[in-house]
Amino acid sequence: MDFTAYFRSIMEQDPRPIVICSPEHEILYMNPAAISGENEKNAGILGKSLFNCHSRRSQEKLKEIVAWFQESTAHNEVYIQHKEKENEDLYMVALRDESGGLIGYYERHERRNRESGKLYDM
Repeated sequence: MDFTAYFRSIMEQDPRPIVICSPEHEILYMNPAAISGENEKNAGILGKSLFNCHSRRSQEKLKEIVAWFQESTAHNEVYIQHKEKENEDLYMVALRDESGGLIGYYERHERRNRESGKLYDM
């Protein structure tokens, strides 16, 4: 059974932004939440480098995270930020193929109590 339609539906209906990038930081997919409302300006960045909308410090952190993801198939998630206003934690999550190879990553938003871990604790 092909689950593509199910996975797409999950992403399209998620109220939190989902942005999927290649290991080279190219933006491959953005769900409606990532390009609507406050994020409407993001509509034009699909297919471009994620670095176009991040500071130099963030770019360096993204490079470090992808290198860490590539070191081991056990390296799959990094806590990166807490947004106080939204009471939301953000994580970078590895995307892997059947053999465990890194095929990309995405940012996961989780609204809950503040993360107790350290930022970028790999």
